[in-house]
Amino acid sequence: MRRPITATYRLQLRGPQADEMERAFTFQDAADLVPYLQKLGVSHLYLSPIFTAQPESNHGYDVIDPTEINPELGGMEGLRTLAEVAREAGLGLIIDIVPNHLSVAVPKRNKWWWDVLKNGRDSEFETYFDIDWHEDNGADGKLGLPVFGSPDDEDKLALEHDEDLDEIVLAYYEHKYPIRPGTCEGLEDDPVEVYGKQCYKLMYWRAGVISYRRFFSVNELAGIRQEDPLVFEHTHRILRTLIAEDLIDGVRVDHPDGLSDPFEYLNRLRNVIGPDRWLIAEKILAETEPLDPRLAVDGTTGYDALREFDGIFINRDAEDSMSILALQQSGSTWDEESFVATEQQLKREVAAAELAAEIRRLVRAIRRDNFSTAGHSVSDEDLTGTIIELVAATPVYRADYLSLSRVTATNVAEMARRFPSRRDALDLISAALLVGGEAKIRFAQVCGAVMAKGVEDTTFYRACRLIALQEVGGAPGRFGLSPAEFHLNQQERANLWPRSQTTLSTHDTKRSEDVRARIIELTEHPNAFGEIVRRVTAQVPAPDAAAGHFLLQNLIGVWPVDGEFSESLKQRVRAYAVKAMREAAVRTSWFDPDQQFEDAITDWLDALADGPLTTEITRFLQPVHRGAVLISLGRKMLQIIGPGIPDVYQGQEFFDDSLVDPDNRRFVDYTARSQTLELLTQGYDWCRAAETARDGLPEGHQDQARTLNSWYPHIFAQPDLAKLHVLHEALKVRREFPDIFGDGDYQAVFAEGPADGQLVGMARGYANAPSTDELSVVALATRRPWKLAKHDGWRETTLTLPKGEWTDRLTGRSFSGTILVSEVLDIFPTALLVADRIEGIPH
Repeated sequence: MRRPITATYRLQLRGPQADEMERAFTFQDAADLVPYLQKLGVSHLYLSPIFTAQPESNHGYDVIDPTEINPELGGMEGLRTLAEVAREAGLGLIIDIVPNHLSVAVPKRNKWWWDVLKNGRDSEFETYFDIDWHEDNGADGKLGLPVFGSPDDEDKLALEHDEDLDEIVLAYYEHKYPIRPGTCEGLEDDPVEVYGKQCYKLMYWRAGVISYRRFFSVNELAGIRQEDPLVFEHTHRILRTLIAEDLIDGVRVDHPDGLSDPFEYLNRLRNVIGPDRWLIAEKILAETEPLDPRLAVDGTTGYDALREFDGIFINRDAEDSMSILALQQSGSTWDEESFVATEQQLKREVAAAELAAEIRRLVRAIRRDNFSTAGHSVSDEDLTGTIIELVAATPVYRADYLSLSRVTATNVAEMARRFPSRRDALDLISAALLVGGEAKIRFAQVCGAVMAKGVEDTTFYRACRLIALQEVGGAPGRFGLSPAEFHLNQQERANLWPRSQTTLSTHDTKRSEDVRARIIELTEHPNAFGEIVRRVTAQVPAPDAAAGHFLLQNLIGVWPVDGEFSESLKQRVRAYAVKAMREAAVRTSWFDPDQQFEDAITDWLDALADGPLTTEITRFLQPVHRGAVLISLGRKMLQIIGPGIPDVYQGQEFFDDSLVDPDNRRFVDYTARSQTLELLTQGYDWCRAAETARDGLPEGHQDQARTLNSWYPHIFAQPDLAKLHVLHEALKVRREFPDIFGDGDYQAVFAEGPADGQLVGMARGYANAPSTDELSVVALATRRPWKLAKHDGWRETTLTLPKGEWTDRLTGRSFSGTILVSEVLDIFPTALLVADRIEGIPH
């Protein structure tokens, strides 16, 4: 019988050569963590990609050999050992696969790519890669590679002997390329003539000639043709071995939307892994986009859930204030209308520049797939412009899923209405899409790439109203969720996708869950935040106002509670700022970095961290920090108890101030976490801790509800212990009663009274229970803690529990009937109530 998946724990594996990391993290390191993770309460270790990747990789998504378990991580034997250690502890393994692309950054490390470069269309691996060999590909029918630093660099080529390969190669500085057999004899002193006989053509990197599909616009990652049965079998051969040996319980699929037919691919993958193993896809859904129910998956990787769990804690009353503040600093309110307008404009720019090679290939495919004569009068310029407009208007990553069948047609109709001059081009595009050939595939793939680069990697680094909303799958134009929308979304997940993954932090999030909680809590202090912004603008103005407003929110997200910035934190913030500004591509970029501007930005950040406003910002931060701690605890509770399979990203048991990668892949101190968990399992008395902490408050503060510190001094004194406690108890409940959380019921929980809007609660129960009295687990969280404090707390707000006795797993206290919320949440801002009638039932 397969181990039930109740919760996963994500581990970022890396070899000993990984850059910017403090140490390796291999299968053996993961095995050493198994006792801790078993005690924590998860059911499965969720591993980052395990196949052989670039040696310096700190993430594993740059695979160079998908047929081999990475020897730097321990190889197949190391994986078998890890699986056995996990199995003995009652845990299982989930692996992450990367079917869309392979790394070609160092060609000789990828034997398939090297062979294609050497032999061209005669290579046995030529069909593995998505290469455009047409004569009109811009590289004279050769494989165009964006390598040259200037257009006339052929004279910088040289012939060298490569000791690793024991063969003569063509060298361009540190770049090495193979030589086709028989093309070098007698020409050893003429590298340019030898180069002219090769199957590839090295192009000026700014020329935009790239004749292979990439992962978005990353030249070093070349797309794989999984639609070819041979390619699928070869790249999934080792997965079949893992399945045959029963080493894994599930698979996470990275970026299936990049493939020619993700629907068909996922169906084939399901056949490989079998019906009972977990299969989740990295599918980024727009806020109103459904996951196609015909997909052979258990759900997504949880970006949609992240958006919901963040949104419910936002104070929506602050929308106007935050919009006006953003307008003053950046020239835009960044509301839904302005955000969509910017998003579409940046998608146009990305399509026309960074992804111009993909657009040109699509134009040529449309010409080839069109069998009518109607489009002959449409120029390439008009066709290109119309494609760019149509791609920019597509509101989802790709619209060729059956559940989205009207999206493209609707866009075509709307564009034809608004721009009559484009009707012929639209007819030509539509005719080609109807054929169902290359053009249809290319169009879908280009839409995803443009969305990713134009929105995730650009717009999300420019918009600055509330940057906590700017995560993958986020909806920054929508300022939070109402309780009604939140509960409807959770119920939908419980009904349709009960095994979909949910998450709060990932290896791709731009800010950790706790950094976002700080930024979310700004919405409870919009006026005070506005004053801080005005003081900064007046006394320490940023080199760019919009960039400054964006970065200030990030800075507040990681600001030390005592105001003392360590040098390591300053370095991390500087590195983040440079990356963020280059992604935004306003004053500097990855292609054209402006060192002077970047230095000015990092100097400005240093001036805030240690300057005339440091004390004032630290003072402002205190209530924001306290509210954020309570939000983090409650949101973690809702994630673990809510519908779906929750994932805990490595290290997030403690409060964490990580920013975007590689910052969020830093070494995790598991010794501290294990020791803290041991303290909890030895019976740490939270009730006594709360009592003692309140006794130590100044006279008159014990009963004062106007400061959060007077409610939870014990939590603010030991926040890591508190977060670990919430996580540990919630995970234990999931593991004890898997049937409740697998296919069980979901109900919203509402309070009654003057502060009812500040409570968000959910109830879980066995499927098909005859009444709500059969609900078995209730989770409660405090939504807007500072508003609650300002209005004298919960007052007479009550909550009516289903019949019977209920025990709060966080405190051990019992409740029944109609209870005061102030009583159940007086020790923690969140509660986990379990009906005594199911306590002790073995599962």
